[in-house]
Formats: sequence, structure tokens, C-alpha cells
Amino acid sequence: MGKPSLERDQCSPPPAYTPRQSESMSDEPFVALGQELCRHGHRVRLATHGTFSDFVRKAGLEFYPIGGDPADLMAYMVKNPGLIPKMKTLREGEIQKKRKMVAEMLDGCWKSCIEPDPVTGRPFVAEAIIANPPSFAHIHCSQALGVPLHLMFTMPWTSTSAFPHPLANIEMKGSHLPTGMANYVSYSAVEFMTWQGLGDLVNSWRKTLGLEAVPSTEGPLLAETLRVPFTYCWSPALIPKPADWPPHVDVCGFFFRDPPKYEPPPEIASFLRAGPPPVYIGFGSIVIDDPAKLTATILQAVRATGVRAIISRGWSKLGGDLANDDKNVLFIGDCPHDWLFQHVAAVVHHGGAGTTACGLLNGRPTTVVPFFGDQPFWGAMVAAAGGGPRPIPQRQLNSDNLAEAIRFCLRPETAAAADRLGAQMRSESGVKVAVESFHAHLPVEELRCDILSDRAAAWTLKKGKTRVKLSKLAAEILTDNLRITWDALHRYDPITIVIDPTRWDPVTGTTSALVSTFKGMAFSASDIIIKPIQVYHRSSPRESNEMSQPGAMHSRPPTSAGEHISSGEHNIQDGTAETAQSTAAARPHSPRRHGGNAALEAAAGSASGVGGFFKHFFKGVMVDMPLAATEGLRSMPKLYGSEVRDTGKVTDWKSGMVVAGKNLRYGLTDGFADLVQEPLKGKREEGALGAIKGVGKGSVNMVSKVSSGVLGLVAYPGHGICKSISAAVHGATSRAIVQARVNEGRHLVVTEGTECEALVLPTFERLLASSGAPEY
Repeated sequence: MGKPSLERDQCSPPPAYTPRQSESMSDEPFVALGQELCRHGHRVRLATHGTFSDFVRKAGLEFYPIGGDPADLMAYMVKNPGLIPKMKTLREGEIQKKRKMVAEMLDGCWKSCIEPDPVTGRPFVAEAIIANPPSFAHIHCSQALGVPLHLMFTMPWTSTSAFPHPLANIEMKGSHLPTGMANYVSYSAVEFMTWQGLGDLVNSWRKTLGLEAVPSTEGPLLAETLRVPFTYCWSPALIPKPADWPPHVDVCGFFFRDPPKYEPPPEIASFLRAGPPPVYIGFGSIVIDDPAKLTATILQAVRATGVRAIISRGWSKLGGDLANDDKNVLFIGDCPHDWLFQHVAAVVHHGGAGTTACGLLNGRPTTVVPFFGDQPFWGAMVAAAGGGPRPIPQRQLNSDNLAEAIRFCLRPETAAAADRLGAQMRSESGVKVAVESFHAHLPVEELRCDILSDRAAAWTLKKGKTRVKLSKLAAEILTDNLRITWDALHRYDPITIVIDPTRWDPVTGTTSALVSTFKGMAFSASDIIIKPIQVYHRSSPRESNEMSQPGAMHSRPPTSAGEHISSGEHNIQDGTAETAQSTAAARPHSPRRHGGNAALEAAAGSASGVGGFFKHFFKGVMVDMPLAATEGLRSMPKLYGSEVRDTGKVTDWKSGMVVAGKNLRYGLTDGFADLVQEPLKGKREEGALGAIKGVGKGSVNMVSKVSSGVLGLVAYPGHGICKSISAAVHGATSRAIVQARVNEGRHLVVTEGTECEALVLPTFERLLASSGAPEY
């Protein structure tokens, strides 16, 4: 696989990338990926939970905390291993707590794309995003930034008939549905249920980014619909790429980082020397309700088999304060798996992708005791390959079946199968192939700066018919040397993501738009009453608390978490940010004034409901329903196999006019042409009967395509105008991106500008001279 890099030269590294990890899966694979990207000259920031900060920074990568508590998430997943939570969880209010955590992580993911390094203060703006699917923020951050997105993950997330979604619990007993079809549908089912639980959070967060809500019909399978490049991080020797996966999906091999230098503590070294290789047993970051019971089960199984064992305490603190006098058992703390697994006979663990890969890489027979998520999937794959017994679900684990699993691992045939898998995996270079896949799917020509070809473009300069793409550094050098002004530059986004509802025909399309319009009107109407009530409930307790506290009448209440007490305007001319600070200084405060503020807030909330009601009404009647009818008419010929030409995407009023013109031209030419072409095509394929069918198809095509073309003259420009108005009203995110790019450019001028200036200035002059454009 070729690697179309951005042509490195003497001027610093290429674009910045943000591998993103969410939830509590092992960070090691993404650290390995980040290190390999660094070797190719990329600047890498890894965004995940704050608890992994030291681990990531020690690996030589930049880090940004997105919030969330991995231990809390892990405990929740152990208690609720399926997609549907238990009633006890609902009663305890855990769902709302986790939703708040997800909202925090969504916001953290966005900040990780544009905010400076929290330790060094070095400016940062992501120019591409690598993410895993459960981070949820990936597509939306990519859309807001206008940068490429590449998904990478350790478990299947793309629909296939080869195996079910790892999070789907499919029972095929008594079912007449073919297994392949059930497997394929399981992906839609999991995505649909996930979107039902989190879609409202995602759309609320998208609103803060100035993005429109994702239609409920598009949210579940958005990555597949948009054909986002996807690389799976497992060995094709263990799971080959399914035949029904498209070309933009790759399987590259497991990710392994370079083994760190490690000197084992004396107790581990002496234990390994004291006898035959032991069996490793550990469950890593899994948080278990009753670690004492699990410890007893493990010890009974170890004694029953007569093996020596190293037991990892993990996050559950297995062994606790147990006084262990068994010379054949050693409890240990943290120890690198890539070192330890070279010295054991077999491994027993929870089935995390990273731990599974490490065990198999070293040719160690593996027993998986899955708790949730993709762990049952990996246990089943290991068993299918002969590298271990069938997985033992943790709720079914006892000393007997664990002892039997250990004996199975110690069989010669199991050891031989695991050794074969390890040999195949050691011949692969998963991380390198993943980076090649990432490079292969990058739109390099769209990304590249026209002056510094190793860097990504951030701005465009247009004069007449000449358009020059400029990186942040090139633009800063040119403005500093008065070759151009900031007023002549425009933000450049190499990728444009447009998320519109898919319309299949005019009836269902218009009906869907009508329902959506009524839904929006109903919610806005309810806000007229609900929002003032919410204000009342928020303000009443606060008033009583303030009145009951000493000094409440004489001091301003403290600013709540997440509430900014400063605001400012950014001066793009010099890349500085001037901030007007507002101080929480003590000043007179009275309940009367606070009550007046609450009344105004309540009135504003009610007024917003009224405004929303009429907004949804007029937009639905004037734009959404005509657009749905237009798109439905245009798409209808696809239902019976006829071709429909792509007219492009509407992003603003200009593109709306262009799409309207194309749709009318295609509608008239293709519609009337189909009256002749469809009967001829039908006659060639089916004779006289086909010709008759062709007459019918051609007639329907003519009506639908021509009607779509005419109706689109109103629908597409209206749609574009709405998008332009929305972009103008919700421009805060765009301004933040522009300012972040300016800030990074100023930083680059200070650190690298001198050595690149000699290249930028003459190259720019040559570009203008060769194009005939006037000098600035």
C-alpha cells in the first residue's frame, strides 16, 4: 500500500493529528499508533481520560484530557454488560450520571481539537482526526473543522454478514432468519439503540458548535453512510477481512508499541526462576463487585490443577490483604504484559483486545473470561482459532470450569495452535500498515499547501481566477512581510461534510419532513411553558440558600463550574487575543434584583419557545417539505434501477443556486432522454416485454426528474439561504477555529519562521507571476 505523504522537506513536521480514545479501553494501541505517526513527522496529540496523562506523555506524545472517569465507566459496564441497563441501575440514577459524563467528554473532545496544550501552552489545531467509534464526537468535530477523519478500532463496527456486532446478543434458536442476515442487521440494531440513548446529547452538543441536528434517520449509521475510512486493528491471521466490506475498510494487524526497557522486581524474577513457567491470571482494569470471592475461585482452580500462577491484582485489588503463604502463587501489581507474557505458560484474562493480542503474539494459549463489550467476541475468535478453550462468561465462572480451562491451555495441541498464531502475528507490522492506510485515504492534493508542500493548508488567497492554498506558517510569513493582508485570506477546509436526510421517494420524504416540522413546533410550544418553570426551579433554591448564608446580602454568588467570567474579542490582524476581564468582586446584591433577573430569564425562555414555533413552521412549509419532495422525486428512479446523476451538496446560498441549476438541467435532459433510452434498454434485455416495461420506466422517470428540476428551483436556493443564515448566526465556532489557526501560525513563525522564510517569499512571487495575477 503506497504512502502519499505531504512531501517532507527541511521545514518542520507535517500536519497535526489527534488520535482519540474514549471509555476505558487500553490506550497502548493508540500510543503505539501515535509513536509511529511521530516517526513519519506528524505532530500527535492523544486525547483521552486524564488518568492516562503520565502514561501518554512518557511515551513522547502530547496529551489532552477529555474528562470522564474510566474506573466509574468500567464499574458501570461490568454491572450492565448489555446495551439495556438493569432496573437497579435505572433506579439508582446511574443513567443520568453517565449521560452527564458523556456530555463532558463530547465537549472535551472538541476542546482537544483546538485548544493549546494544557501544560506547555503550545497552540494546537487538528488538521486530521483519528478516532475510535465509541468516542462519538469524531464525525462532528471533523465536520466543524473541515478536516479528514479516519476511524480505527479493535472490534468490528462495520456491517457484515460474517459475524455479528460484538455488542449484540443474538439468539438464533428457533429463528428462520439466515445467520448472515442476522449478523448484518445486528450492526444497525446496535447503532440504532446507541443513537436512541445518546442522540439527543450529540445534537445538543452539535448546537454549541453551530452545527445542525443530525436527523434521527441518519444518526445510527452515519460513518457508513459517509464512507469514512476505517482501519481495524487486529491480525488478519486471526480474523480475515470479510468479503462484503468495501475498499475504504482495511484490516492491518494488531498494534504493538516498542517494548519498554523493564527490569522485574526481585520477587517476580526469583519466582520465575524457582520453577516451571507459571500461568498468568489477571483482569486488568475490570472493577469487580466481590474481589475476595473471585480471588478464592482463582486460588481453588490453581490448587486443583497443580500449576504455578502469577495473579495480577489489577483495579479490583485481587488478593487484597490476603496473607499468601503458597509458594506456587505470586500476587503482583503493574507489570508490562509484553515482557511478562514471554515468561509464562498460558494466560487467563478478561479478553481485552490489547491483552488478547499480546498473549497470542507471544504464542501463549489463552483463556478469556469476558465481562462485557467486545470481550466475548475475542474469546470466541481465540477459541475458533484453536488458541484456547471457549470463553467462560464471568457470571458462570467457578473453580471447576476455570481449572478445566487451564488444563485445556496446557494441552500440546493448544500450545501448538497458539504458537502458529504467534508466528503469523510476528510477521505482521500492524502499526506500520495502519499508518500506510491512513496516508492512503488522505486527500493529499486538497490538503497540501501550495508553498510549503509538507504542510496542510489552512487559508486560501484568491485574486481573479487564481487561488493559492496557504498553510498557517506560510500565511504568517507573508503577512509579516506585507505581501498580503489578512482581509484577503479566507478559512480553508479541505473536507466538507454535509449531513442531510436520505430521501427515497416523494411520499415518505414529504411525510417525514412534515412529521419533523410538527415535532419541532410541538417542542417549541412546550418550551413556552417549560422554560419558565425550569428557571423557577433553578432560581428558587438558590435564593433560599443565599438568604440563609451569612453575608449573602453583601456578596455576589460564586461562579459555577463551567460558567465563564470573562469574554473577549480576538484581533485576527496580529493573532493576539485581547480579553476583557470581568471580576467577581464583592458588590451589593439583593433578592429583588435577583428575582428580576429570573423573571427576565423566564420571559426570554418563553419568547424563545414562541420564536422556535414560528421558525419551525415557516422553515418546514417553505424549505423542508419542498426540499423533501424535490429530493424524493429525484431519487425515486433509483428504486427500480434507473440511474440518477449527483448534483452536489448544498452548503450555502451560492451552492444552493448551483445545485438548483444542475438539477434542472439534468432533470430536463435525462428525463426526456429516458423516454427513448429506457424502452431500448428494456428491449435489449427482455425483448418486447422489456420494451413495454421501459416505456413505463421512461415515463415515470420523465415526470419525476422534470418535476424535481422545476421544484428544485425553489427548494435548493431556499435550503442554501437557510444554511448561510445559520452559519452567520452561529459563527462563534468558526471564529474560534480561525483564531486558533492564527495563534498556531504566530507560534510557528517564532519557532520556525526564519528557516522557512527564504522558501516562502520567492515561491509566492513565482506562483503569482506564473498565474498572471497582480501582486498585492
